[in-house]
Amino acid sequence: MKDQKLVVLGAAIVLGLSVLGFFLRDAAITFKQFERTVTVKGLAEQEHPADVVIWPIQYTEAGNTLDGTYTALESSAEKVRAFLVNQGISEEELSFSTPVLTDRSAQLYGGNQNPEFRYIASQTATLYSENVELVRDVMSQLVDLGKQGVTLSGDEYMVRPEYIFNRLNEIKPEMIEQATIEARQVAEKFAEDSNSELGKIKTASQGQFSIMPRDNNTPHIKKVRVVSTIVYYLSD
Repeated sequence: MKDQKLVVLGAAIVLGLSVLGFFLRDAAITFKQFERTVTVKGLAEQEHPADVVIWPIQYTEAGNTLDGTYTALESSAEKVRAFLVNQGISEEELSFSTPVLTDRSAQLYGGNQNPEFRYIASQTATLYSENVELVRDVMSQLVDLGKQGVTLSGDEYMVRPEYIFNRLNEIKPEMIEQATIEARQVAEKFAEDSNSELGKIKTASQGQFSIMPRDNNTPHIKKVRVVSTIVYYLSD
């Protein structure tokens, strides 16, 4: 009787292990199929006009007397202010930097020991405005200041206007939706070509938004761009 019980017990153990092995194998195959994925990227791009412009206007005066140089610089500042206000710019949008004056005779370097003008003074008027189109129109008329005797100075980098786009949060939801739709279209095409069915999203990551000028000639038009990366499950 004891031997018979051992035989029955051994047979039950073998049968149980066989059944367990079958289920484990089936579960492993199912899990492997469940883990089939495809990674796709979705791009969304939009163009928007800038809503803020920062425009520095630098001007310079030269003279041989300190008082005369400062007086000439103050006169130029008033001409700049009047020119901008007459064009519709609000005075609240204007700020003027502290004048910078150089005494060329006091410089210990440079080959010109007898400069024509002893003093060189410069100042910058900075315009900060949300009326971008108006400011751009004023820029095209800047030559009128030169006709009034204002010496505009500064290299291209120093006096380059800066355009800012502040409405990113308003368009973020729409752009993320666009990127997600595009990513799904790519994933569906991949699934179709591989004779698979597209499943749910496994993971999704939103890339950084970038805001760049559309091109060098239209810095006031901003290209907003985002790329989303999404991983989908695939099934047969």
